[in-house]
Amino acid sequence: MTSIAQAAWFKAKETRALIAALDEARPGGARFVGGCVRNTLMGREVDDIDIATQLTPDRVVEVCAKAGFAAHPTGIEHGTVTVVVDRKPFEVTTLRRDVSTDGRRATVAFTESWEEDAERRDFRMNALYADASGAVHDPTGGLEDVRKGRVIFIGDAAMRIREDYLRILRFFRFNAWYARGPIDPKGLDACADLVAGLDTLSVERIWKEVKKLLGAPDPRAAWEGMTAIEARARALPELSNETRLDALVTIEADLMLSVDAMTRVAAALTDQERARTLARRLKLSNDERDRLVAALGEDVKITSYMSLREMRRAIYRIGNEAFRDRVMLAWADAGGAKAQQWRALTAHAQMWTPPKLPLTGDEVIAAGVPAGPKIGLVMREVEDWWIDADFPDDKLSVIERLKAVAQGLA
Repeated sequence: MTSIAQAAWFKAKETRALIAALDEARPGGARFVGGCVRNTLMGREVDDIDIATQLTPDRVVEVCAKAGFAAHPTGIEHGTVTVVVDRKPFEVTTLRRDVSTDGRRATVAFTESWEEDAERRDFRMNALYADASGAVHDPTGGLEDVRKGRVIFIGDAAMRIREDYLRILRFFRFNAWYARGPIDPKGLDACADLVAGLDTLSVERIWKEVKKLLGAPDPRAAWEGMTAIEARARALPELSNETRLDALVTIEADLMLSVDAMTRVAAALTDQERARTLARRLKLSNDERDRLVAALGEDVKITSYMSLREMRRAIYRIGNEAFRDRVMLAWADAGGAKAQQWRALTAHAQMWTPPKLPLTGDEVIAAGVPAGPKIGLVMREVEDWWIDADFPDDKLSVIERLKAVAQGLA
């Protein structure tokens, strides 16, 4: 039988302590499930550990309290308790079956049937369970999907989608991350038939899913699939710059560059106005909005042949993050040409920290400039000289320049 017993997270003392406590309360009644099992079998990193159990939520809390673990009812209405063992969190959820769904949320009832719990999940590769010994249980055929790298809905794809229309986006996201071949045609057809269901989803859920999808190493096939069935145009009409997104992902893949989902979102936008529209519609955070707007700015010209001085001047003006984003977008617009020069720019954006102007308002006043708006005027003029001089780390030179500017205003 397939086993995950050798996985580091599985053998960790926190994991063993929790599964032992749950297993003691009901022998064989707790199994690891979902991403931790799937990713282990696929050789991927495991971030979160989920456990499914036949114990009721109240019983889980009771068992954990007895064992000295902190238990927090974070999703108690759906049977989920977050258990913390030596600062390591685990999500423990009672086996469930759907009573009713409306395409956004489900009303559930607890069950003791592993098969019923599996049947309410989305994809077969997500319905893999591992017991306390590490043995993998596969009630839906997910092991074969993991081995072949394919994403297939459990049972009837249309039924799974009607239970939660977010599964359309999840279908493409999981294909971006885990598929090693073409998209499953039956799943794609079901998504196409029910694509209008995307209109019922909250914008927050859509945005969260899109960031995960575009964070995949190579999301191009999935993105093309979304575009083909008009899921992209329906849920993300602002992200229409497919040419630049494709070019950016090609550059990242060919040169094995680090992936940043927000840079890819910026690449798929056409201009700052589209970025603001997307931010308003999907309720992005202020930081996310500001980053996208900055990435698409044109106030600083970015070219592959910038000198070191020009690079530093640009980074000082717009910041390291915006500079790197603009470099990557300009590189993609150039079609990947002059890779060595563009790559040097991105490296400089990571290595160089803009210095702070070595001048204070008090020093300006001491140079004879009266308090008031002239102080800011003088500081800006000295700063412009300092930037043009390539940020000299020379306090004496800055003070001499200050005196010259102050005398000019006298």
